[in-house]
Amino acid sequence: MRSQTNGRRRMVGVVVSDRMTNTIVVQVTRLVRHPTYERVVRRQEKFKADDRELKARIGDEVRIEETRPMSKDKRWRLIEILRRGPEE
Repeated sequence: MRSQTNGRRRMVGVVVSDRMTNTIVVQVTRLVRHPTYERVVRRQEKFKADDRELKARIGDEVRIEETRPMSKDKRWRLIEILRRGPEE
């Protein structure tokens, strides 16, 4: 998952919250094989990402990139919106 340009990790996920100022919460889902049962299991993790332009909304599929720490929990930033979520 490394980018060719700058070596920072990039992930694709869905925005689950946009209620904070300049911050979105992105849920990333990945498939991993269970070590004992060898069944494919879905794992989910949430990341706080910086969104200065306030472009992303809940339900949008977005790409985020690792960056310097901006606060206690925020270490990612919004790169692009891949697909818009359903309109409310």
